[in-house]
Amino acid sequence: MFAIIQPGPLILLALSVVALVVLISRFKWPAFLALSVVSLLVGMGTGMPLPDVVKSFQEGMGAILSSIAMVVGFGALLGKLLSESGGAEVLAGTLIRVFGKENLHWTMMLLGFVAGIPVWFTVGVVLLAPVLFSLVRETGIPLVRLMVPLLAGLSVAHGLIPPHPGPMVAIETLKADAGKTILYSFLVGFPTAVVAGPLIASMLQKLGGTVELPMVISGSSRTARHRRPGFWMTLLTILLPVLLMTLATVADLSFPKRSVVRAVFDFLGSPLVAMMAAVLFAFFSFGVRCGFDRQEIARFCETSLGPVAAVLLVVGAGGGFNRVLVNSGIGKMIAEAAQEASLSPLILGWLVAALIRVATGSATVAISTAAGIMVPVVAGMPEVNLELLVIAMGAGSLILSHLNDGGFWFVKEYFGLSVAQTFKTWTVVETVVSVVALVLTLALDWIL
Repeated sequence: MFAIIQPGPLILLALSVVALVVLISRFKWPAFLALSVVSLLVGMGTGMPLPDVVKSFQEGMGAILSSIAMVVGFGALLGKLLSESGGAEVLAGTLIRVFGKENLHWTMMLLGFVAGIPVWFTVGVVLLAPVLFSLVRETGIPLVRLMVPLLAGLSVAHGLIPPHPGPMVAIETLKADAGKTILYSFLVGFPTAVVAGPLIASMLQKLGGTVELPMVISGSSRTARHRRPGFWMTLLTILLPVLLMTLATVADLSFPKRSVVRAVFDFLGSPLVAMMAAVLFAFFSFGVRCGFDRQEIARFCETSLGPVAAVLLVVGAGGGFNRVLVNSGIGKMIAEAAQEASLSPLILGWLVAALIRVATGSATVAISTAAGIMVPVVAGMPEVNLELLVIAMGAGSLILSHLNDGGFWFVKEYFGLSVAQTFKTWTVVETVVSVVALVLTLALDWIL
């Protein structure tokens, strides 16, 4: 199967990963610097023209930052206001009373899964992380035990369930039925999140070791003259982006493409506008309404944005590394090799997406490329369930997140993990999600 793969580029890929681990863990280089240097060396090592190496890195960095920079910035503002007003404590206390301390890992998985359906992965993280941190402070439960279920729920929703970009591209490419894909993705996705989240959280807690709360997260700044926001007002504020994005999804399914109503809801439901609306509303719900004056609100905003710069530098450099690998042709080479295998179309689709994911680090590139490859494969096979093929490729596109994935660095920086801890928690979660989702997809195919 792999005979047609030239070993040189793959060896270079492996060496680049090792180099990143050594530079960051052993020599304590800043992650963004190590990623930048290794990206340029990989590009030159694969024979790319030197100007194209720099251009690819800059394009990759620009592409990922253009989609998340403002969202993360608004998320930092919203999270700071939520924490300082005491809103996160309100939510945490309510969740503890309603579900009990012993069930909070299940609660975080459910929150991540539900919130992750309409919103991007990074948006879900920045919205729910303050609640997670407050729960850890209030209960003393280890951070990893609650973080893992949250990440599992968000990841499953992002990778398997339309209308997220990867599954939607695959649906369009294969001409699959969107409604059936959504139904099947829920049947596969929810039990997958259960297994990858609460059921293995204890094991990953032991693997990841002790993780302290990120230093950028602080408690409430309330004094006697300040009021805590109510539970429902707090919930409305942090779910406002979710509601706007959900309305955009409903509008896309209900109105034609040229509809003015659809255009308005798509505008309001874009991650940038939805997060901006939530921050503006939070100025009232977590600020003025709680007794904070303009100077205090301005101070919260100023102090929340500094730590974001470090996160964005690392994530941006990870995006640059990703684009260099894609443009070098390593992902395409692996995809062509996988296409030669004589396997079930569902397993082949998963394998192609998985190999491209490992090589390039991008889930969206993995599933969209795999979908294009699988079109001629299934053209003469009417018995293939195209909707389940979409889910299988989505599962493959999530496997083994590592140093060439911007999501790896986002999780590492946002939750204050070391590289080793990120491998032992986030990478394991993604791999469990991928494998369990494939098994459940094959089981559903057998039942149908």
